[in-house]
Amino acid sequence: MDMISDILLVAGSFGAAIYCFVLSNRLKRFTTLESGMGGAIAVLSAQVDDMTVALEKARSAANGSAESLEALTARGEAVARKLELLVASLHDLPDPAAASAAPTATEPPGADERRLRLVRRRSPRSALEAAE
Repeated sequence: MDMISDILLVAGSFGAAIYCFVLSNRLKRFTTLESGMGGAIAVLSAQVDDMTVALEKARSAANGSAESLEALTARGEAVARKLELLVASLHDLPDPAAASAAPTATEPPGADERRLRLVRRRSPRSALEAAE
């Protein structure tokens, strides 16, 4: 009985030694920088660094474009307000054809003061965005 237990003990320790040897070889292959997982991790780390730099460049370019677009939009809105004011002031001028012609007997005096005026309003932005 002692002999059987010794044989089983030797076989178990021999199996454990083989298992440790296989794990050691796998770990060496796993950590090699050229061909193993270590190399893959190093390559991925370098790619992450490159992508971080590219992302920062893209973010700064987008911020610059957004600021430029905001400035141009504000400038365009200011010009639109000036144009609206100029168009509104044109409505206050008398009509040259009506001013040169004498008022007729059927029109009461001051009839051109009661003339209809057109008021133009901007369409809402949502309608413009939907059209694009």
